Amino acid sequence: MPEVQIGDLHVEVVRKNIRSLRLTVYAADSRIRVAVPTRTSHADIEQFVKARRAWILKHQANFQARVRPAELQYVSGETHYYQGIQHVLQVHTLDGVPRVVCAPDRTLHLYVRPTDSVQQREKVLTTWYRAQLKQQLPTLIAQWQQVVGVQVQEWGVKQMKTRWGTCNIRAKRIWLNLDLIKRAPHCLEYVVVHELVHLHERLHNARFWGLMDQFMPEWRAYRDQLKVSLGESGGKPDAC
Repeated sequence: MPEVQIGDLHVEVVRKNIRSLRLTVYAADSRIRVAVPTRTSHADIEQFVKARRAWILKHQANFQARVRPAELQYVSGETHYYQGIQHVLQVHTLDGVPRVVCAPDRTLHLYVRPTDSVQQREKVLTTWYRAQLKQQLPTLIAQWQQVVGVQVQEWGVKQMKTRWGTCNIRAKRIWLNLDLIKRAPHCLEYVVVHELVHLHERLHNARFWGLMDQFMPEWRAYRDQLKVSLGESGGKPDAC
């Protein structure tokens, strides 16, 4: 990805088939990214960034001032999220196949081998999260396809650092971020609807947001909830 130095700011520049310039400052590392129309000149990009320098520095300072959550060790007593609800992790050792059991008392029971490392414990929990999300998505996607009036050819789940979802319009394929299983169900629904609406309208323009208002009037509240960090994971920008 091309990078440019504008004054004292290091900026990633992405050229896309869009109509206007878009500026993003990422919470996780204070990285600056500008998406610009394909033929935008360097001078226009420089002017755009310099005009927003104060806004950029303000957001970088706010992100850097946040208390960073302690790195997870996957030991008993830690807080982990499932469907937007805090669960307490309880680790048990066994000689059989590792697994996770979600109890009604908001406890996640993690069964691992005595010799399993932190990374192996994380993998067991991540595998369980992935299975839960994949179990929920078929019904959710089928329901909202009828509402939105589109049909996807394929969908999948993957870990993404900067997006909650993506849509390949030509292939009619959507991807959902694995971390959505940690969020409230209506946040997951918002991202599903967001990606489905892209099959009607590729751009984030007035028509796109009008369709979002039509299909999911409460989408703004759900989007805002996604912007709030859960504690163990850094905030991400809006879907797409």
